Amino acid sequence: MRLRSVMLLAALLSASAHGAALRQAQGERAPAYPSKPVRIVVAFGPGGIADTIGRLVSQKLATRLGQPMVVDNRAGGGGTVGARIVTSAAADGHTLLVTTAAIAVNANAPKEALDPRTQLTPIALAASAPTIFAVHRSVSAKGLLDYVRNAKSGRFTYSTAGVGTTEHLSAEFLFRSAPGLEGTHVPFQGGAAPVAAVVAQQVDLTSTTVPTAYPFIKQGTLRVLAIASRKRNAVLPDVPTLAESGFPAFENASWIAFFAPSRVPPGIVQTLNAEVNAALRAPDVRERLSLLGFDTQTMSAAEFAAYVRSEVEKWAKVIKATGIAPQ
Repeated sequence: MRLRSVMLLAALLSASAHGAALRQAQGERAPAYPSKPVRIVVAFGPGGIADTIGRLVSQKLATRLGQPMVVDNRAGGGGTVGARIVTSAAADGHTLLVTTAAIAVNANAPKEALDPRTQLTPIALAASAPTIFAVHRSVSAKGLLDYVRNAKSGRFTYSTAGVGTTEHLSAEFLFRSAPGLEGTHVPFQGGAAPVAAVVAQQVDLTSTTVPTAYPFIKQGTLRVLAIASRKRNAVLPDVPTLAESGFPAFENASWIAFFAPSRVPPGIVQTLNAEVNAALRAPDVRERLSLLGFDTQTMSAAEFAAYVRSEVEKWAKVIKATGIAPQ
């Protein structure tokens, strides 16, 4: 009797093993992705560069992936509020983050830093947007240095999308390079608010990006004095670079990218990377972003992960040079 039981158990184990081998040989398929609507958390308010990219790409993804893409703006903390929502989400690819280079800056925060290298999964780089320095349309100064040094006697206010953002750090880095300048920072929480404050003449100057300021530039209510790039921008061909404006040659283009929670399966990462890149290559998307002043960029998931690591290190050096740490 005991022998029969042992033989029966052996037969059952053999059958189970055979079934598993057969399923593996036939190639078991993972559950279809996405299997439900995807929540896209934009870490900044409406009207900013992250929101523009998030909404434009999400429309393409909805068509390509066959599921609704729900854009959810969660501004605050220089992008950390939205990022923390995604870090706590299920690692199944149904919650994504759209944020900017601010996340590489915030990784260097002195307290409770959120590190995108370990707490998130880099998915895809979407685009970059050069930093510009702009004033109210009534300003007649010939250039940025002329304005801040002479028109305001070296004392002025300037707005950005928040403390510790790349625009804030870039402005501080530049203004401190010119003796006698005393700029008072007026932070906002992303979006078009920093630019609107200059248009309303509540703030003297804004350090922002081309796409964010473009509607005001087009209306003629905002005047750009300099651009933080090595060469002039095709959208603003008459605007001099910082080097041409009397400041050190400095380049800053705030990038916008997609992330997912950590530990997302590699297959989903590759799918999302391929689909985001395909959306960015669509002729209508490329044309729209180009007209707004964006520079579209595509990388593999591995390349983007390496880029994120290098960006965290780069901004650590700028933070050390300015003495300004993200909050």
